[in-house]
Amino acid sequence: MGMTEIKTLDELAALSGEPAERTLCKLKDKIDGHARNLIAHSPFVLIATASAEGTCDVSPRGDPAGSVLVLDDHTLVLADRPGNKLHDSFRNIIENPHAGLLFLIPGMNETLRINGRAKLVSDAPFFDDLVVKGKRPQLAVVIEVEQLYMHCAKAFLRSSLWKPETWPDRAELPSLGTILKDQIGFEQTVVEADAYFAESNRTLQY
Repeated sequence: MGMTEIKTLDELAALSGEPAERTLCKLKDKIDGHARNLIAHSPFVLIATASAEGTCDVSPRGDPAGSVLVLDDHTLVLADRPGNKLHDSFRNIIENPHAGLLFLIPGMNETLRINGRAKLVSDAPFFDDLVVKGKRPQLAVVIEVEQLYMHCAKAFLRSSLWKPETWPDRAELPSLGTILKDQIGFEQTVVEADAYFAESNRTLQY
């Protein structure tokens, strides 16, 4: 199957055009009042990082809305919570501090995008403000905001993401235990594996 690859910025511009002036004007370099409000209402954020070699990773982060701290107009903080200990994002941040964030709010089709420089910290005065359900995080990511802007609703409208009537029947999708047993194999039955993951998800959130 033949593919026409776009290899230069000039080729890209010739095909898709340049951004409108109004689009360029929405790019900001600080956290304004609207961004603070959206961050305060977002329970879910995606963080994108890359290694020194350019290998990319996108990781989901979830907490009760309001858990992401805004320290000032240029700095925000995401707490780390218990996970699989692969630390893909953290390894990347140590090698390459550039990071991108995408904040989602359930039911809202627009998203807030933030790009900046990240650093990993193990303690700071604000750690007490990151406590959830009595658990203080061991690590946090501090983001120095370099670029902030609102992303339009088109992707969410095209996908009908927030419309339950478009969602697949969960019974038609395999469980995590089924997927991992097929992918990596283990001695447990699927029922046992699913029970383990359900208990882990319930008890090891914080």
